[in-house]
Amino acid sequence: MANDDLIISDKNDDGIDRAGFIKCMAWAGTGILWMMNGGVMKSFGMSQMIDKTTGGLKKGLVIPASDFSFVQISDSHVGFNKPANPDVVGTLLATVAKINAMPTAPSFVLHTGDLSHLAQADEFDTLDQVLKTVKTEKIFYVPGEHDVLNGDNKQFLARYGKGTKGDGWYSYDSHGVHFIGLVNVVNTAEGGLGVLGHDQLEWLEDDLKGLSSSTPVVVFAHIPLWAIYPQWGWGTRDSEQALSYLKRFGSVTVLNGHIHQTMQKVEGNITFHTANSTAFPQPQPGTAPAPGPMKVPAEKLRGLLGLTDVHYVEHDHTLAITDTPLMEKM
Repeated sequence: MANDDLIISDKNDDGIDRAGFIKCMAWAGTGILWMMNGGVMKSFGMSQMIDKTTGGLKKGLVIPASDFSFVQISDSHVGFNKPANPDVVGTLLATVAKINAMPTAPSFVLHTGDLSHLAQADEFDTLDQVLKTVKTEKIFYVPGEHDVLNGDNKQFLARYGKGTKGDGWYSYDSHGVHFIGLVNVVNTAEGGLGVLGHDQLEWLEDDLKGLSSSTPVVVFAHIPLWAIYPQWGWGTRDSEQALSYLKRFGSVTVLNGHIHQTMQKVEGNITFHTANSTAFPQPQPGTAPAPGPMKVPAEKLRGLLGLTDVHYVEHDHTLAITDTPLMEKM
């Protein structure tokens, strides 16, 4: 990522005070509620579930029954304080409020990396203080590149990697679904592309061997496992080998963060999703000289984010990965 904010504005001073800015930044405190029913993954944007005026669950909102549900959040960047969002803790708290407003607590939460901005102990401490208020049984983590600066992931592993393998990869089972947390940020390739590496790929192949091909599989990692925009490092160099191990399974969902925007792709039996950041937006692929924190006038943030309807073509289900603002008006 670029070190400086990418400015998309006619002027730097938009005349909105800090409180007003955070009010308009409500879109950023987003997460995705994932629900599993009969091996089929469905999703709901957390913002779309909350009433814009009361903060409670929308009247008349019908959420289908499910075997279980979990929430994905990503890219909290605790410690970031530049104009793109001077209060990332505030927008992370907004995420927690949405999760806690759900009528049924999620079974767990997945955080797909960049918990911190500079991998500082106080940043991790702050994140822990915020996330301990989430009403869920457990939170699972994988690191982002900001959590392992200079390839040093010792602090991340000490805090979040107990019982993991290698640089922090692991798997677990929940409600008949096999979850796999991968690490592709410790030894990135030229241009910032993610790398899984030989040892992790061998472990992944072995981890999947004993599973029936009818077992639903969810893979989560920070950098996307599909080539979204390699020129910006938005892809993983050796992901093709990892994905080849997953081709025999009937239902595979791959969840990533890193690019701070929702994108989706269906390729055979594998559905790929990227999540929004809880901290700040980034430009769409190729629309700026480089990726990085993107500053826009606060009142234009909703237009920047837009609405995204994602369709799971194979099962003819709409995946409502839709971000809408908490407040109808500023």
